[in-house]
Amino acid sequence: MASHIVGYPRMGPKRELKFALESFWDGKSSAEDLKKVAADLRSSIWKQMADAGIKHIPSNTFSYYDQVLDTTAMLGAVPPRYNWNGGEIGFDIYFSMARGNASVPAMEMTKWFDTNYHFIVPELGPEVKFSYASHKAVDEYKEAKALGLDTVPVLIGPVSYLLLSKPAKGVEKTFPLLSLLGKILPIYKEVVSELKAAGASWIQFDEPTLVMDLDSHKLQMFTDAYAELESCLSGLNVLIETYFADVPSEAYKTLTALKGVSAYGFDLVRGTNTLDLIKGGFPKGKYLFAGVVDGRNIWANDLAASFGTLHSLEGIVGKDKLVVSTSCSLLHTAVDLVNETKLDKEIKSWLAFAAQKVVEVNALAKALAGHKDEAFFSSNAAAQASRKSSPRVTNEAVQKAAAALKGSDHRRATNVSTRLDAQQKNLNLPILPTTTIGSFPQTIELRRVRREYKAKKISEDEYVKAIKEEISKVVKLQEDLDIDVLVHGEPERNDMVEYFGEQLSGFAFTVNGWVQSYGSRCVKPPIIYGDVSRPKPMTVFWSSTAQSMTARPMKGMLTGPVTILNWSFVRNDQPRYETCYQIALAIKDEVEDLEKAGINVIQIDEAALREGLPLRKSEQAYYLEWAVHSFRITNCGVKDTTQIHTHMCYSNFNDIIHSIIDMDADVITIENSRSDEKLLSVFREGVKYGAGIGPGVYDIHSPRIPSTEEIADRINKMLAVLETNILWVNPDCGLKTRKYSEVKPALKNMVAAAKLLRTQLASAK
Repeated sequence: MASHIVGYPRMGPKRELKFALESFWDGKSSAEDLKKVAADLRSSIWKQMADAGIKHIPSNTFSYYDQVLDTTAMLGAVPPRYNWNGGEIGFDIYFSMARGNASVPAMEMTKWFDTNYHFIVPELGPEVKFSYASHKAVDEYKEAKALGLDTVPVLIGPVSYLLLSKPAKGVEKTFPLLSLLGKILPIYKEVVSELKAAGASWIQFDEPTLVMDLDSHKLQMFTDAYAELESCLSGLNVLIETYFADVPSEAYKTLTALKGVSAYGFDLVRGTNTLDLIKGGFPKGKYLFAGVVDGRNIWANDLAASFGTLHSLEGIVGKDKLVVSTSCSLLHTAVDLVNETKLDKEIKSWLAFAAQKVVEVNALAKALAGHKDEAFFSSNAAAQASRKSSPRVTNEAVQKAAAALKGSDHRRATNVSTRLDAQQKNLNLPILPTTTIGSFPQTIELRRVRREYKAKKISEDEYVKAIKEEISKVVKLQEDLDIDVLVHGEPERNDMVEYFGEQLSGFAFTVNGWVQSYGSRCVKPPIIYGDVSRPKPMTVFWSSTAQSMTARPMKGMLTGPVTILNWSFVRNDQPRYETCYQIALAIKDEVEDLEKAGINVIQIDEAALREGLPLRKSEQAYYLEWAVHSFRITNCGVKDTTQIHTHMCYSNFNDIIHSIIDMDADVITIENSRSDEKLLSVFREGVKYGAGIGPGVYDIHSPRIPSTEEIADRINKMLAVLETNILWVNPDCGLKTRKYSEVKPALKNMVAAAKLLRTQLASAK
């Protein structure tokens, strides 16, 4: 029986690539140093898979930044602003596209389907001259071959590449990107021919867009593309890999009829309905790559259940045509459980990171071939049983409280305009009130204090004193700048999800469970293993301390339930919405305790609401319904005079604006400055919005300091489509990653712009 891995994390078990990249970008190490770290990582990953017995080992899944950007480099599709003059694309051009440089901005970054990984969006148009400009796929195949390994080179398929692209600046928004198919296929042919010449026997094309709702015209493009590639693919085994969802039945028909293709890969973890399609008919003599090991979560596989699934598939496709695989690339999971020395033994027995999943894949393949490792299977069964029965997983009181939520939709008693009137009497804010999103710069000194407290090098009293001093500085700065609604700056917090997870029950944390988010940036998602509850208040002490330092309103700052859910590894033994409702109840307790402590403005961030949206339209309404409901649960019990804010980050909101309105927050602050004010077009198109709204007036992800005039101009654009009495003035995100030398002048100009417009509006009356 054969085994296969769709892709593997490239950061390294101890984030070796991250540190090598950042050292290279800072000019502290050479390109050769970086290449050496990369080559060592690749060879250790390939060797690890070979040692585990994997037959189909992927190559070209390594990347210095992002695999879509690698494809853009392969096709020579470099936007003109980077002044590339042809030839093989080197680090300078490659990293300029990814990160920008002194004179030009980076290409846009967006979420890879519904994951927390980001890719660099290709910018295409009729003028692009494609050329074979990066030989990475072939070079890495040869590199593995020199180590004695015959790998499966992985390419992003031509149709998915175009469907994930966007029209370049200056190109009509309606430009049909798929019309470029004929221009990129000749390069794909060159790559395939070189791989064949180098000795490749298999090749994998990732075509994940096949799981989307595609019309017949788009599906036809897959048929056309692979018909065109057929002659150059002859003599190779060709795998088309899909992942992240079910393949719709029309797409399944298209896929299984593609010319020159010998194998199909499916995600059977998220795509359970695909099993019915396979049972309904699978092309004779073709390979099925069955993705039964979850590439997106960290739970140990239920080997007995997977073995049952594989056994039934064997009856349909035949013993020699079934390959055991992962549901998608293991890029989305943590690297190696071996590096978790502090994790509780019982919880650790329930987990499998990428390195362990490779072993699971092979164990299943061996079992199908009649060489079942009985000891491995029985220890797996014991771990599954312990997880099901562990008293740490279940909390009766939480289960009851969550079950009781079903009957109500948890709306506040009065409508938003009545509440805004009551809040205004209470808060007495000027028109165009100013605020910030929550965090202030996290200085080296501040991180040191937190680190020392965690390591017990300083006492709790010393820690509290240091944090209070920081809050006092942040409060005074905001008063000096004359900001209307203040924040405490969050100096006590490491990460907006981790901070809350550490204080809630049902969460576990790793030391090295890093997952790549983009480029060199990694996140360490908490693990939700059991029922979630809040043993005691989490933020009340810090928020009320901050409020005692000023007469101005102080915002309480919380992360919302949907964001905590979407940025964690979530338990897979109950529906996601059940877990979300439990988190919502914990946050509700916190909201009500903040209100009791005299905090009249409370912000509940839902940065990741949009990101959890299912890929298939048929499943989106249900998700939005429970996600929005979860948000309303958190604040349905507060008084009219308590003002509830929420904040949302980079996303395309236009398609979910009605759900955002349905959240029924009093004020929403929203990222707006990088997305070319796409957001405002919603209101131009006549969507009625009665709550307060603060579209970000400047981009905090850039060090540049916007002028008063520039910010005033932005606010005027907003006033053209929004009522004066609902508009707030704020940056577009938290200030944690910025320096005070940037933050002070930017906020000073922001307040000046708001005051300028107040004066103009008053005299216009």
